[in-house]
Amino acid sequence: MSISKLKLFNITSSNKNLDKILEKFVQVDYIHPVVASEIVDKVKGLTSYSTDNPCNIILKELEEIEKENNVELPTISVNSLDYSLDNMREYVQTTHDKIQNLYNQKKDAQALIKKYSDALDQVKDIENLDINLDDLFACEYLKVKVGRIPVDSLEKLNFYSSKPFIFQSLRVARGHCWCIYFTTIENEHEIDNVFSSLFFERIHIPDFVHGTPISAQETLKMEIDVAEGTLKSVQNEMDEILNNNIDKLKEMKAELLFLEKIYEAKKYVVGLGDKFNINGFVETSRIEELKEHFSHMESVEIEFRPADSDKRLTPPTKLKNNWFTRPFGMFVEMYGVPSYKDMDPTSIVAITYSLLFGIMFGDLGQGLLLALLSFGILKWKGLKLAGVGIRIGLSSAFFGLIFDSVFGQHGMIAPLYESMGISFLPFHVMDADFTMTLLIGTVALGSIIILTSMILNMLTAYKRKDYGTLFFSPNGVAGFIFYGFILTAVALMFLTTVDLLQPFFIIPFIILPLVVILFKEPLERLIEGHRLFPEGFGGFLTEALFETFETVLSYITNTMSFLRVGGFVLSHAGMMLVVFSIMEMMGGGFGQTMVFIFGNLFVMGLEGLIVGIQVLRLEFYEMFSRYFEGNGIPFKYNE
Repeated sequence: MSISKLKLFNITSSNKNLDKILEKFVQVDYIHPVVASEIVDKVKGLTSYSTDNPCNIILKELEEIEKENNVELPTISVNSLDYSLDNMREYVQTTHDKIQNLYNQKKDAQALIKKYSDALDQVKDIENLDINLDDLFACEYLKVKVGRIPVDSLEKLNFYSSKPFIFQSLRVARGHCWCIYFTTIENEHEIDNVFSSLFFERIHIPDFVHGTPISAQETLKMEIDVAEGTLKSVQNEMDEILNNNIDKLKEMKAELLFLEKIYEAKKYVVGLGDKFNINGFVETSRIEELKEHFSHMESVEIEFRPADSDKRLTPPTKLKNNWFTRPFGMFVEMYGVPSYKDMDPTSIVAITYSLLFGIMFGDLGQGLLLALLSFGILKWKGLKLAGVGIRIGLSSAFFGLIFDSVFGQHGMIAPLYESMGISFLPFHVMDADFTMTLLIGTVALGSIIILTSMILNMLTAYKRKDYGTLFFSPNGVAGFIFYGFILTAVALMFLTTVDLLQPFFIIPFIILPLVVILFKEPLERLIEGHRLFPEGFGGFLTEALFETFETVLSYITNTMSFLRVGGFVLSHAGMMLVVFSIMEMMGGGFGQTMVFIFGNLFVMGLEGLIVGIQVLRLEFYEMFSRYFEGNGIPFKYNE
């Protein structure tokens, strides 16, 4: 609903107290500290305490220890320090060196196991070959290739029977034939090309494999057992080192992380000779809490001033909204954050978004279901958008009562209004006689929203003391008079016989406001005491005429843009009419029930997504563009 009131605080003390004060400062998580460079760069003689963080190197080593042991050192909290960086660095490095040495041995053992296991798999594929592998691959004039070939390719080998090679099948399994072929050195490339065309996949027998395939398997299994034993021994030694040092490492990690915060916090410290100060913003309601936090420390002064008292600093913005409007803050943040002295548009967004979505999606059953699903998602996942869903779902349910729509069915609520003696409800949106009324009504609603946006813009300009925007802009007094008069004149023409489009009214309410809008920039310069036409009158007039024409055109297009509200009311009802037409085609029974359920879910999903986007577009382009700039600085907590 509003923007939290802030105070600018200034913590001052002697340099000898810096570390102790920073220890307390990093514990405060409800302030917005100011980076020292924002002040130091603008005043000579001031210095910044920002330095390189020496904790990073030690923390990186701790991360490597965690990675090498596949563990995560639990994070424990500390509020004070009892540390020596040199001692911690030496301890962590020594521990890491021991673990690193064992880690390298572990990797070597794992590499050996993989190496021997891969070789064992390859040798198993040719275990039917009763030949010493050393003799086989030591042939001086022959080339020997071992591998596998698809069974489908075996018959095709007959086409190459005249080629100089010898082929021997070893075994057939899983659609492949493990085999070996011999050829001469001179014909190696030709025969390799033949077998390649038959999808031959070569198996490379490692050089360290000796003897027959059977004896080689035994040797490889022994080597694997030895490597696994080494791996187990190394892992046990690593675990022992880690277990013996885990408590100390946890304490060091916690202190280093806390110390890291302190070094990071030095970027907020401004040096003033033998003193320093820290500037920041705090909510007015938490001033006493901040004072109490530092009250037990000697020689510490905390001064509080108005948030805008230091012209070098721009106050941040902390939005403060109630339970209803809070979820809609995400839409405001998507566009930007209001300046500290501007108004918070969240409440306006909450009302208009719920109103427009409810009208466009008006259905009692679907609205309540949307609210119920959103509530479940909010409790399950905590999504902000689910909070919006609850509110727009209830709004849709309310307008579903007005439109007499329950899961797309009409006529269920009408008897209730008849019993209450209410004759003008419900509104039958699918009635052709009501269509024009609906469209005119949505345009009228859009006009009221646009006029409200203009009023908000004028209030914002008044708070900023921007009188040029207040009186002369298309969304200021001049634009409000012009647009408001046109709407009033058109409304009276339709509802009564009164005709305001007479010279007596046209001159002060149409021509004069347009002239003011046309000469907005010169009038602003006049207020500021500058030259009216610094670049010449001719060039200004040409540009201003086109801009004024565009402004008048935008009034029309912005107003007509709200026709989409009525259009989506009809679209929603039309889509449900299609669902019921398909239900009639099913002829009843289970199929009709399924069409009803999934048809409603489909319309809810598709229509809800489209309507949500269209309402957001109206918020941004037709409303925010008139009164909200979103150029503020968000309040960032000291974390």
